[in-house]
Amino acid sequence: MLDKNLTPGSFETRLYEGWERSGAFACDPASEAAPFTIMIPPPNVTGSLHIGHALTMTIQDTLTRWRRMQGRDALWQPGTDHAGIATQMVVERLLAAEGQPDRKQMGREAFIERVWQWKAESGGTITRQLRRLGASLDWPRERFTMDEGLSAAVREVFVTLHRQGLIYRDKRLVNWDPKLQTAISDLEVESREVKGSLWHIRYPVEGGGEITVATTRPETMLGDTAVAVHPTDARFSAMVGKMVVLPLTGRRIPIVADEYSDPEKGTGAVKITPAHDFNDFEVGRRHGLAMPSVLDAEARMAIGEIDAELAAVEGLADPEFVRGLQGQDRFAARKAIVAKLEELGLLVQVEPHTHQVPHGDRGGVPLEPRLTLQWYADAATLAKPAIEAVESGRTQFVPKQWENTFFAWMRDIQPWCVSRQLWWGHQIPAWYAPDGSIFVEKSEAEALAAARAKFGHDVALERDPDVLDTWFSSALWPFSTLGWPEQTPEVARYYPGDVLVTGFDIIFFWVARMMMMGIHFMGEVPFRTVYIHGLVRDEKGQKMSKSKGNVMDPLELIDAYGADALRFTICSLAGPGRDVKLGRKRVEDFRSFTTKLWNAARFCEMNGIAPQPGWDPASAQSALSRWILDAANGAVVEATAALEAYRFDEYAAACYRFVWGSFCDWFLEFAKPVFNGPDGAEKDEVKGAAQHVLGVILRLLHPAIPFVTEELWDRFGYGAECSLIGTAWPAASPVTEAAAAREELDWVVRLISEVRTVRAEVNVAPSITTPLLVKDAAPESLARAARWIDAIRRLGRVTEIQALEGEAPKGVIQA
Repeated sequence: MLDKNLTPGSFETRLYEGWERSGAFACDPASEAAPFTIMIPPPNVTGSLHIGHALTMTIQDTLTRWRRMQGRDALWQPGTDHAGIATQMVVERLLAAEGQPDRKQMGREAFIERVWQWKAESGGTITRQLRRLGASLDWPRERFTMDEGLSAAVREVFVTLHRQGLIYRDKRLVNWDPKLQTAISDLEVESREVKGSLWHIRYPVEGGGEITVATTRPETMLGDTAVAVHPTDARFSAMVGKMVVLPLTGRRIPIVADEYSDPEKGTGAVKITPAHDFNDFEVGRRHGLAMPSVLDAEARMAIGEIDAELAAVEGLADPEFVRGLQGQDRFAARKAIVAKLEELGLLVQVEPHTHQVPHGDRGGVPLEPRLTLQWYADAATLAKPAIEAVESGRTQFVPKQWENTFFAWMRDIQPWCVSRQLWWGHQIPAWYAPDGSIFVEKSEAEALAAARAKFGHDVALERDPDVLDTWFSSALWPFSTLGWPEQTPEVARYYPGDVLVTGFDIIFFWVARMMMMGIHFMGEVPFRTVYIHGLVRDEKGQKMSKSKGNVMDPLELIDAYGADALRFTICSLAGPGRDVKLGRKRVEDFRSFTTKLWNAARFCEMNGIAPQPGWDPASAQSALSRWILDAANGAVVEATAALEAYRFDEYAAACYRFVWGSFCDWFLEFAKPVFNGPDGAEKDEVKGAAQHVLGVILRLLHPAIPFVTEELWDRFGYGAECSLIGTAWPAASPVTEAAAAREELDWVVRLISEVRTVRAEVNVAPSITTPLLVKDAAPESLARAARWIDAIRRLGRVTEIQALEGEAPKGVIQA
């Protein structure tokens, strides 16, 4: 007997363990069924389940469970990402908290061993939490981006791309985090509004005159190599080609004409510091300017690259002052430089200026554009086939408008900096000889052999200390997880994937790079469809953040309402191109839906309704049975079409309307007198229809509501324990004279609904019954009313039904 109250916590863990134990989530490479593949966006190994994970994992699990029920051989590939910077920081903080030696004191080998130890002890948090959500991942196939198999794939790709000239070393500007002392990706950069100043500085022009520049960063002026003005700016046209004497340093730098300068901004003249600004770097390349760096890896002043050019100029330049800045923090140096400029009379004005300053999202300090020697991938070459694949429709975005975002990024793509100055990650497979020769090989033994072949004798090699950008290994996820570069059965069967489900914020960082790598190494796109979901926001549409206090913990919601309530809420809100506005009240409301389903099943159980294998819907004769069977067919068609179109909101709405409305509010209410009446053919038939439709409902809802549906399926005896997950998706069943039954019962439902509406509008108490007058009714309508008089009386609180012709009597309420 079902418990009176729904308590999901009493069965969720048991059911999940049963599914996992029975192999219900497992794919079968030997199966003759058509494969269905989804690759999980691997969460960071440091992570805990947040509401964004709940969104994307619910959508993926709904698709996977549905396709599995359709008979597909479903692989939902699980795994986690090694998360280079994040993991290294976690372990470094742990060492500090424990009073242990820091990373540099430990040395690289010991530190990496400690990270692996941490991963073994604490790295499985999020995978345990995904089980709480009900994610039906093929856990025995779980991968980690630092597993040896995946590491072999990384080395294979790096070496191959290098030999093809698509990976190379270059000196370019990167986002440099002076706290973490590494290059970081654009995704790890967050802009913060900072109240600062705009300093206007006088630069003397050789031969007489001056030009004033405005800057927010006077400390980098020591590295200026030009002043730029717009080619059409008449104020400066006579100065183009002349030299200015750079204050404080005495260096001579040119005035150049470049469209980067905006005549309407600042003074119209811009100091160009190619080694410390991304825009200035491009100006420097266009004009062949020198690019001296004046800040070191810790953002302290470094004078070495300009020292030889320092020259004393009375009242303008002071080499000893400049040399005295060596090693100073950038902000302390800024104050000293501004004070010196003011002392020399070169500071024209200072105005308050609020602007956006890039910060590292993990280090939390202002970043520096830094000119360093790094490894780069030729992203422009790799991007071309990926662009063509989307243009030709081999990979499609849902919603389609996200293709524009993909194209915008890919058609203006820059070289991809793939190296990071970290210890945790895939160490770059490059070795250096004493003469600077580079050997890029898959192993040290191969590098030594290559060096021996070149030099004719053994030489000592030193490995590149840098590691690869985490996104590099993530870009190989769709095929490295299947065993590539070995030609495994899984590679042949499950690549390419059917659909990738992810957020719009990583279309470039992950989706585009998987496209590039997949096409280049596999000759085919990695997935046929990319479904882009929105962000999860609070019920007011505000972005969730700890500072606002509006963050929702999915595990707390699961504890309070059950995983199914959270999952169904997410599905109901997951419309295309829309952010999900999630509030606790919404989850509570959908908990009411799972409770409604539980209570309906309990009502059926109490009325002796049980599975009848082989019961034929086509045998139904009563209008009530045929109506609910036809309505079930409609719900199946509507829900299937919605899932095919990735309309999870429409799928949830179709299920909700049918279960709460057609089945619970109407069918079961209409059927009560039958269930309570004498045994006979009508009772047997209506009970047969009830058990059939309940079975359809449980299958229809299972992809989104797996726990409650499985518990009911098992308890009712529709199948063996934990068997619903592998049961066939419902199909429409033949129903005799369905249209006639639909017309008849829909009329009755509308009539009762109108009566209820009128009663509610005039506040008639439920305890009061009233007669119903049907004005100018057709004979067929009166016949229908007569056939359903008991239901109309009971559900509409009506005493009798009378035909009315002509005017209504005084005092009658009309609808």
